[in-house]
Amino acid sequence: MSVETLLAACGISAEAAVVVLLMKVRAFRTLPAFFVYMCWSLISDAALVSLQTQPAAIYFRIYEIQMVIDAAMTFAVLVELTWSVLRPLRSSLPQKAWAAIPFLIILAGLIVWPLAGLTVPGCVPGQNCDSGHFADQAAFYFRLQQSFAILRVIVFFAMAGFSQLIGIGWRSRELQVATGLGFYSILSLGITVFHTYQLSGTQSYHWLDVAGAAGYIGTLTYWVFAFATKEAERKEFSPQMANFLLLIGGTARASRVALTDFSVTKSRFKDH
Repeated sequence: MSVETLLAACGISAEAAVVVLLMKVRAFRTLPAFFVYMCWSLISDAALVSLQTQPAAIYFRIYEIQMVIDAAMTFAVLVELTWSVLRPLRSSLPQKAWAAIPFLIILAGLIVWPLAGLTVPGCVPGQNCDSGHFADQAAFYFRLQQSFAILRVIVFFAMAGFSQLIGIGWRSRELQVATGLGFYSILSLGITVFHTYQLSGTQSYHWLDVAGAAGYIGTLTYWVFAFATKEAERKEFSPQMANFLLLIGGTARASRVALTDFSVTKSRFKDH
C-alpha cells in the first residue's frame, strides 16, 4: 500500500469519525453548515478517490465541480461561525443583522483575492516555464481555493484574538472549528508558497503534498477529540464588546427608522 493510499484511507476514516461525533452531540442543531460541510467532505473525498482511474479531463472536471461546492460550503461555515459567536447578543441586535456578515466576508474575499493570486505557481528562473504554469481555468480554481484558505485564517485569528472579549475559549465549539480550519489553511498556504519555487514531480514536491495530507488528518483528529469532550459553558461578552455591538446595532436601527420617517414625510408633503 502506497503512502498516498494510506493517507487517503486515514483521511476518509477520520472524516467519518467526525461526522458520527457531530451527530452524537447533535451539532447539526447549533452548527448545521459545518455538519453539512463535513458530510460533503466525506462523500466528495470518497468519490474522488474512487474516480482516480478516470481520464484526466473527466477527473479534473469533477474536481472543478467539487471545488465550487466546497467554496460555497466554506463560505456558509464562515458566516455560521461569525453569527454563532454573536449568540448571546442576538436578541439585542437588529432582526436582520446577520445579513451584514455575508457582505463583510465577501468584501474581505475581494480584498484577499489579489493576495491569493501571488500563490499561484508560475515560472521560476532556471526552470522549464511550460511545467510551471497553470492553465487559466485551473489557475482560477486554484486562486479561489487559496482565497478561502486566507479567509479561514483571518476568521481564526480574529476569533482567537478577541476570544476574551466575545466570551469564548478553546473548549468552545466555534473556536474549535475555527482552530482546525485555521491550522490546516496555514499549512496549505505555506506548502503552496514552497511549491511556487519547486518543480512539480520532484521528490521534495511530493513529500510536501504528503505533509499537507497528514496535516489535514491532524485537523480531523483534533476535531474528533474536541467533539468527544464536553463543550464549555458559554461566557458573556465583555461589557466593552457588548456595548460596541449594541451601539452599532442601535445606530443601524435608528438610521433605518429615520430613513422610513423621511420617506413618509416626503410622501405626505407631495400629497399636500
